[in-house]
Amino acid sequence: MSLLDTSAILLTLAAVFGYINHRVFKLPTSIGILLIGLGLSLLLLIFGGDDLRRSADAFVSQIDFNETVMNVMLSFLLFAGALHVNLGDLKEQKWVVAILASAGLVLSTFLVGTISYFVFGMFGLNVPFLWCLVFGSLISPTDPVAVLGILKKVGVPKSLETKITGESLFNDGVGVVVYLVLVGIAGGGTDPTVASVGTLFLVEVGGGLLLGGAVGYLAYWMLKTIDNYQVEILITLALVVGGYQLATHWHLSGPLAMVVAGLMIGNQGRVMAMSDETRHHLDLFWELIDEVLNALLFLLIGLEIFILDWSGPALLAGCLLIVVVLASRMTAVSLPVIVLRRSREFSPGVIRILTWGGLRGGISVALALALPKDGLEEGARQAILMATYLVVIFSIAVQGLTLKPVITRLMGPSPEAKDS
Repeated sequence: MSLLDTSAILLTLAAVFGYINHRVFKLPTSIGILLIGLGLSLLLLIFGGDDLRRSADAFVSQIDFNETVMNVMLSFLLFAGALHVNLGDLKEQKWVVAILASAGLVLSTFLVGTISYFVFGMFGLNVPFLWCLVFGSLISPTDPVAVLGILKKVGVPKSLETKITGESLFNDGVGVVVYLVLVGIAGGGTDPTVASVGTLFLVEVGGGLLLGGAVGYLAYWMLKTIDNYQVEILITLALVVGGYQLATHWHLSGPLAMVVAGLMIGNQGRVMAMSDETRHHLDLFWELIDEVLNALLFLLIGLEIFILDWSGPALLAGCLLIVVVLASRMTAVSLPVIVLRRSREFSPGVIRILTWGGLRGGISVALALALPKDGLEEGARQAILMATYLVVIFSIAVQGLTLKPVITRLMGPSPEAKDS
């Protein structure tokens, strides 16, 4: 099947599911599309004929989820998300965001990895400890796509929204680097020395931040010297596609580069380099890109059910690991509160809200699907895939749909009027 055929089918399904959701279920668009796709996939698996199931399985299997998400969708979605984050608000929450996106992520990786080793073993699944740590690294980062898409529908205090959004934008890039390091060590391809790991972090993370600032400034300068919204939108498109590919070619963190570039264009560029007409059209364009790609990504997550091995032990282990991931998340988000509570005030419910609002999404699924088949037994790989998928589905469908009631319960009926 050609790329055009696949794209046509996915766009058609997303449009039809979106229409059904809008007319019948009235859920947030991305979640509605995911749940409808998941429901129809389950119906096909249970009641569909062999030929129909084989056709659906073949269609989903030929989609390179990791390539589609990490190298196509992610750059656009991260830039679009960062475009609407106020840099002043982010600076006010910089220490909370920095601790969550670094030490908090590493702590969660270790906790999830260690506990999952015993959980897998409890159900007779032979997943080596290092690969359990890899699972911890791919499931610990909160997904900016899922977080930003749902926060738009939930009224939260500005400072709390900035904490959740800032963490999800930055810990994605850091999480991918941690994942790559651990995969290299687990597969025997990386020398696990402090110097080698530190160098990789410095190059990937530091280089990504610097590259994002450089290409972002270049685009800002070009925007400032003209006033033509069609050309200016084209410049931002080139910034995203070209900047991300350049980062990939130089082995730098493309996600972090796009976050920095998006923050620069959305703040300094918005104020000093754009007319009112350009700001209006640019916002509409990137909001549309964000909504369409979100719909397609959540549809793909719903359809990925076809490639999983639904064996009993893996299913039970995955269900238990949902609790493990939530508990580890709560421990990790408690860290900045404990460190910073002497110098600033936190609302009583902020830890529980940050825990419940730390959604996982397509990036975790993409990283799980990218696990190498060499050096990892297929049974262990399928166990990690199943656990990842169940955590992501629970995160989006349950946590995403109940986030607003949780915030209302913890912060009162008008949480957006309060600070945290």
